[in-house]
Amino acid sequence: MNENELAQVVIEIGFQIHRKWGPGLLESVYETLMVYHLRANGFFVEQQKEIPFAEDGVKLSAGFRADLIVEKKLIVELKSVERTAPVHSKILLTYLRLTGLKLGLLMNFGEELLKNGLSRVVNGLR
Repeated sequence: MNENELAQVVIEIGFQIHRKWGPGLLESVYETLMVYHLRANGFFVEQQKEIPFAEDGVKLSAGFRADLIVEKKLIVELKSVERTAPVHSKILLTYLRLTGLKLGLLMNFGEELLKNGLSRVVNGLR
């Protein structure tokens, strides 16, 4: 399964969760639900995965953590806010660059309609 196919599955699971529970839960609850459903569907999911950061060959603890990395191919950053800010996509792009992954999803469960809170972020897109 390539990144785009994987993203479609993750988005569909997000829609199912949002249809059932709607906006208003804590981000950590949506994260737990996403992990549960992805794993139940047989996907390998890393939760709160530390993103390595180095300067001059020295590993530094910068506190970068991806909410979810699915199948070692897709970073999923979850929010539960009224509106995302441009910085959220920039942070996701930084995570993609640091990991060398190509695709990330920013999913804001705080929106009335989840489709309005979805953003795809691509590493290396010109």
